[in-house]
Amino acid sequence: MFREPWEAQAFAMALALHARGLFTWNEWAAALADEIKRAQAAGDADTGETYYRHWLATLERLIAAKGVTTSETLNRYRDAWDHAADRTPHGSPIELKAEDFAVP
Repeated sequence: MFREPWEAQAFAMALALHARGLFTWNEWAAALADEIKRAQAAGDADTGETYYRHWLATLERLIAAKGVTTSETLNRYRDAWDHAADRTPHGSPIELKAEDFAVP
């Protein structure tokens, strides 16, 4: 069950990347387990509410490790989306623009 649309999207991205051969399910399971262990060691209460945050972090780690992109690029896009969301009125679609990537 997904509580937010982004959770379903993260799930779908993992399925698509697996289908393209980026990782095996055994590799995915091990990476996700490692991510959850890291989070628990850092104080995550593991109540299930943060599961898809771990899922997304696992995706990010795997695609960076596989050379699909870099952590820096992922951070750049995350910051751009945050900027775009900040300037977008509530209820309107968020659209990335070139200025969202500008370094402050």
